[in-house]
Amino acid sequence: MTVIVTVNVEARYRGFLTSVMLEIAPGVYTSPALTQGIRDRIWGVVARWYYQLGTGSIVMTWRDPSAPGGQQIRILGEPPKEIVEADGIHLVRYRSAEPASS
Repeated sequence: MTVIVTVNVEARYRGFLTSVMLEIAPGVYTSPALTQGIRDRIWGVVARWYYQLGTGSIVMTWRDPSAPGGQQIRILGEPPKEIVEADGIHLVRYRSAEPASS
């Protein structure tokens, strides 16, 4: 299963991603059986647009038995949470709020 989540991106992403994946919720796209080649081509398109437009964030994840926790993750932009590897698994680390300046 491949999942892509988009946040604050232009409408072109939705049009493209819905042509190759099912949009199960706003900004959440899934496909049960994408090959690595197709996944790489999809990522190439969204990455090119991201670097041209520079807005929003995009996360792609899929099952990969050789990756930490059996899951591969690609990220463009600033997701609200940081994904880190620890002892062979992925964990989510919440970013702390910046202290208010006086």
